Amino acid sequence: MSDEILYSVEDGVARLVLNRPASRNALTFEMYERLAEICSSLSGQTDVRALVITGAGDKAFAAGTDIAQFRAFSTPEDAIAYESKIERVLTALEDCLVPTIAALAGACTGGGAAIAACCDLRIAASNARFGFPIARTLGNCLSVSNYARLAALIGPARVKDLIFTSRLVDAAEAKAIGLVTELVEDVAALPARADALARLVAGQAPLTLRATKEALARIRRRSADVQGDDLVVLCYTSEDFREGIDSFLEKRSPRWKGR
Repeated sequence: MSDEILYSVEDGVARLVLNRPASRNALTFEMYERLAEICSSLSGQTDVRALVITGAGDKAFAAGTDIAQFRAFSTPEDAIAYESKIERVLTALEDCLVPTIAALAGACTGGGAAIAACCDLRIAASNARFGFPIARTLGNCLSVSNYARLAALIGPARVKDLIFTSRLVDAAEAKAIGLVTELVEDVAALPARADALARLVAGQAPLTLRATKEALARIRRRSADVQGDDLVVLCYTSEDFREGIDSFLEKRSPRWKGR
């Protein structure tokens, strides 16, 4: 796993690369854990002032969780444990004391889109595509916390649009609806712009940035105490979810039954 996430620090800017380009940077459980570990470690460092997260290659930032990871799921506890794991990772990313910047090219879907949504700033190349096509692929659902994050970012109506249609939003629309904060002309320009933005942010008063992040986190936490394990179990233990996994790995269209 050591080369599936690349991590380095230079002149106060940390860089984390999701490094499985042959699999469109789909995340394994170990990669999620490493991401959380890095974010938590940065909270105790004073020499790092910004973190840039990106994906290797130009085809994808991250195309969600590696579907093969779901093969072993068989119980409600498996489903709840998975969503709890993802929530812990995303919370570590949100709670990272340094500003986080997602530099996005290509597909940014599922868990990859959730990671991007938790970053403080998102910049994207013109080939970026965003979405949660789970109603077309796996037949699972997001956690209530992730629905809340997305609704806070782009509004409930747009969340329904993305989920119900399984469509991917292109870079221009993502900028228009607030999914990304800035566009760059092409993939080649993305690393330099991400570096320049990280250095700009790193040069600001760190306590101001930390206070701003914490204030907004407190507001989010105050409105996020909603239970949703029953919805996770409903989807992840269904025949449809098993069919979604099988059809995805067999590269065929799923045959939904609604049970």
